[in-house]
Amino acid sequence: MQSQRIEQLQHAIRRNPDDPALHYDLGGLLLEIGRPEEAVASYRAALHQASGHPQILLQLGNALAALGKHAEAAEQFRASLRSDPKQLAAHYNLGNALRELGQPEQAAACYRAALKLDPRDAESYNNLGNVLREMGKLDEAIACYREALRLNPRLHYARIHLLHQCQQVCDWAGLDEEIAEIRRIVREEPGAPISPFAFLALPGATAAEQRQCSKNWVANRFARLIEDGKRLAYRHAHQDKAKLKIGYLSADFRQHPLAWLATELMELHDRDSFEVYGYSYGPDDHTAARLRWEQVFDHFCDIRPLTLHEAAARIHADGIDILVDLTGFTQSSRSGILALRPAAIQVNWLGFPSTMGASLADTLISDGFITPPDQAQHYGEELVLLPDTYQPNDRQRPMAAIPSRAQCGLPEHDFVFCCFNQTFKITPQLFDVWMNLLSSISTSVLWLLECNPWAKTNLQREARARGIDPNRLIFAPRVTIEQHLARHRCADLMLDTLPYNAHTTTSDALWMGLPVVTCAGDTFASRVAGSLLRAAGLPQLVTYNLDDYRALALHLATHPEELKKLKEKLQQQRDSLPLFDTPRFAKNLEQAYGTMWQRWLQGQNC
Repeated sequence: MQSQRIEQLQHAIRRNPDDPALHYDLGGLLLEIGRPEEAVASYRAALHQASGHPQILLQLGNALAALGKHAEAAEQFRASLRSDPKQLAAHYNLGNALRELGQPEQAAACYRAALKLDPRDAESYNNLGNVLREMGKLDEAIACYREALRLNPRLHYARIHLLHQCQQVCDWAGLDEEIAEIRRIVREEPGAPISPFAFLALPGATAAEQRQCSKNWVANRFARLIEDGKRLAYRHAHQDKAKLKIGYLSADFRQHPLAWLATELMELHDRDSFEVYGYSYGPDDHTAARLRWEQVFDHFCDIRPLTLHEAAARIHADGIDILVDLTGFTQSSRSGILALRPAAIQVNWLGFPSTMGASLADTLISDGFITPPDQAQHYGEELVLLPDTYQPNDRQRPMAAIPSRAQCGLPEHDFVFCCFNQTFKITPQLFDVWMNLLSSISTSVLWLLECNPWAKTNLQREARARGIDPNRLIFAPRVTIEQHLARHRCADLMLDTLPYNAHTTTSDALWMGLPVVTCAGDTFASRVAGSLLRAAGLPQLVTYNLDDYRALALHLATHPEELKKLKEKLQQQRDSLPLFDTPRFAKNLEQAYGTMWQRWLQGQNC
């Protein structure tokens, strides 16, 4: 029906090319069926006949935004508002474009302008919450999400945003009920776009539900791009090669935890067998870490100015054989590039600890502990298991001079439990265990990362409610990575979180000789620390329920000689442990790439 209507409009335009309404209607149909490039041309033709028309300018901006050309879209939205300042949609869409351009303050002003025109617009409250969150104004963001849900209780993505930010600030009121509702939505309402990343941190959520959440997300967010990928049908030559081209796709080629994991790996790739490309779509933070990233690849490509389609075309033109997404469904993701299928083999690895689904990635790189064979059905990708652990490590982590306990605000002689995980990973059940440990050892403190002031206040209140002096919670301020690594030596034992483990944070602790007690669950994110401990030769520090977790932590805290031996083992054997043997990891990964390629040549799943 739509194709017939398009033909009718095209015929009418040939008869009456000066009618802007015909061009406008054609643009709307083309945009609706996912052909934004053609829609742009139609809207420009309409504007040629009706210069300055606010609605045409608005729709031209929408078509440009659909192409990922957010700067050009913003120009059109501004022009539309100059013609008619009372367009809620133009203010709202300008806010969306400015957010994409990394201008949250200006975006917030646009959403507020939209709300002045209609104070009952739930979508504007939700998006205002998003940019306030990015600005670190978590209390204001939470208020916006609450208002969005009051106005529209079925605005499900506002519900998951609200829950995740409540976890960030450790506001646990009504947490169980909200988690149960979101799990129900994932199971029963596939049209609801629930953020897969936020879903990973929900206590009780199963691996099967996480797969369903990602499946729903892909269907809601990428369906049109997947169809574009089928239409583009990029071809890849089935032939053996002396040198494979590996492309790494990320928003985080900068000073970011990814740098402390994978930079050295890129340096160690065998250049006789692999040609390595880095495709960056994140900001250049002008740090030493960024400069090193630019140097470790054979080709470093900044694709931030490119649309998704242009980026995919660039990757395909470069002849990439295996494209590895290092960001996944985390912040700033452009995984829509994978939906266009520019590479022969596409891989989900390292950035997102769960499945992205087979529509985007063919394989998920893991290891046998994180994804045991009986869990394979919960992953849309084919599992490729590395022999030691799935996570690499950079042995060139920078480190400052080790501070004294007094410099860190810690008591000199008390036992120091620590957890430097982000606060959204702390659950009420886990906090109960931690407070029980502090109660059992009166001369102990808990050292936490000060992520935001609201979490600090709420955790102190929760400690008091459990009979623990809030002053026994000590909060470590944000410092440079060099200083952060050094201060690990002031702690006695790290306590991990569940259901979302410490990942890079576990490696940081073990690198600095600090033992970690973890509790492994049934999902990818809940088993990473266990994988890392096994690769560090410390499988005895992996527990499988919170009772055993508490008992082991208490035992180590009250048996100093046993804990001392664990620290000495880490410090003395560190460089020979599989966890920190980066050349060994590089060989294992390259062997996995070679196996993927051979299976692809044979027409098998990767």
